[in-house]
Amino acid sequence: MAKMTDKKPAKAKTKVKVKASTKAKKAAAAAAAHAKPSVTTLTPTVRQPGVERRRNHPTRSKDGYMEILLTHTVPHFGQPGDLVKVRPGFARNYLLPQGLATFATPHNLRIVEKHRQRLYQLEVARRADLQNLAAQIAQRSVTIEANANAEGHLYGSVTADQIAATLKADNFPIEAENVRIEGPLKELGLYTIKLALGQDVTTEVKLWVVPTHTDEPVA
Repeated sequence: MAKMTDKKPAKAKTKVKVKASTKAKKAAAAAAAHAKPSVTTLTPTVRQPGVERRRNHPTRSKDGYMEILLTHTVPHFGQPGDLVKVRPGFARNYLLPQGLATFATPHNLRIVEKHRQRLYQLEVARRADLQNLAAQIAQRSVTIEANANAEGHLYGSVTADQIAATLKADNFPIEAENVRIEGPLKELGLYTIKLALGQDVTTEVKLWVVPTHTDEPVA
């Protein structure tokens, strides 16, 4: 006869949920933070007034002088836009307060450089105009009438003002200071008159000095 064996049913395993402690949560959060790639935080640059002032302040050279930019003509020192060296006391007590100069900061130097480039361009254009004018005058001749005796001696003289006025009448912008003659012309004849137009541009014009025309009565 078979032996009966009583088997007790196995107890079901119960899952116990264990609440993580506060410390455990903090530890897990810290570990997660370390696991993430680090992000670089950009910190804005804080302006340092002292550094800015030193950067924009004129530098003093080893010989005790400081460099400044002239804004007006200063006798014995230079012209507007010139970078000159002066004693610090002369700059701070006279040039800067009088508005004759300004600090040689990078910003001011850039402004001066742009101004110089503009002046250079204007100078090149002006020189080209003068050369064109010189070429036109060289192809022309002008005539001035003057009272003279039978030997050709003038009763008066022909001056630089008269020559300039004659050229102006032909639409050439010439002033008396442009005319180069050693003295008044006192004889009839043909003259070669030198003209200095500026910027080392010169030219010559042929000038005829002829006797004044008079209508003599027919006998």
